[in-house]
Amino acid sequence: MASPRMSCGKNGNPDETNALLIPCSLHKHSISAPHATQVNLRMLAAPMNPADVNQIQGVYPSKPPFQSALGNAEPAAVGGNEGAFEVLSTGAGVKNLSKGDWVIMKQTGQGTWRTHAQLDESQLIKIENKDGLTPLQVGTVSVNPVTAYRMMRDFCEWDWMRAGEEWMIQNGANSGVGRAAIQFGREWGIKTLNVVRQRKTPEETEALKKELKELGATVVITEEEMMTGNFRDMVHEYTRQGREPIRLALNCVGGKNATALAKTLAPDSHMVTYGAMSKQPVALPSGLLIFKNLSFDGFWVSKWGDKNPAMKENTIKDVLQMTRSGKFQDIPVDNVEWNWNTEGPVLSESVQGTLGGYRSGKGVFTFTGGDE
Repeated sequence: MASPRMSCGKNGNPDETNALLIPCSLHKHSISAPHATQVNLRMLAAPMNPADVNQIQGVYPSKPPFQSALGNAEPAAVGGNEGAFEVLSTGAGVKNLSKGDWVIMKQTGQGTWRTHAQLDESQLIKIENKDGLTPLQVGTVSVNPVTAYRMMRDFCEWDWMRAGEEWMIQNGANSGVGRAAIQFGREWGIKTLNVVRQRKTPEETEALKKELKELGATVVITEEEMMTGNFRDMVHEYTRQGREPIRLALNCVGGKNATALAKTLAPDSHMVTYGAMSKQPVALPSGLLIFKNLSFDGFWVSKWGDKNPAMKENTIKDVLQMTRSGKFQDIPVDNVEWNWNTEGPVLSESVQGTLGGYRSGKGVFTFTGGDE
């Protein structure tokens, strides 16, 4: 069986704008019939996350495994950390998977930007009930929704007797994590104060605010509104003069933006950092640590998932059940169809655009070809 995949060199080189180029190209290699506990898979949907690109660029803590057995002249790795795959065939020793089952990768770094793959059964999580689910929903569940879910559950002891009277604040609210957090907050009775980047026109900004409110956001403001002198008064009004405390902040930006989030927190609360879009450090007034006893944590879902595989699997099951019941919506996507005739530059440009500015949605590869 032939398997086209996006293989990536060890590091990119800066272009004329000093941005790292992403060294990916399309290659094919053969996959043999499975034996023992091996499983042959076909890709259904595989998203392109910023962390995937950072990993390829060599600026991420974890590195994908570089191999010489992929048909390249130099060692290369297959990009992508999450995706939905369909089982095509299994080895004689496979016990819990059958042809037609849907699976996702158990750990990150296994390479999902490929039309077909051969992995061991132990490396896969079976989707027990795919009824009511789409490949997109399954293929995008294990990173952003799990990140939001665990940060909201693990870093704050919510008073569930006060449902609807406690708050969370977050920047990057239009991201995959941000949209997931909004929906979890809606379902769990946690009010959300959401910060987004201002769009090119006031109309576009208002349309985004409206979209997030329809998703369940309590309040949506822009970074510019947060940085004004009356932001403190705005927060005071939202929280009924502080009677409804802001207990948790989710930060993926850093810099002054993160400082502004931290200043809204009630005493003994947490801020969790899971990204650094501004590439600026998180600067904190000492008084927040001394007098408000705030805690500041980091969260990396890849490391967490590797340490807690059973909890990761249970979290995925919970999110997918919410999806089936209509309580969790898809993210907006920019679909990139991949078939046997797709040219490499089309795929490479999609990957390169992942770290660009505003996009209509998350880039997602979907394989529309058959099996050769």
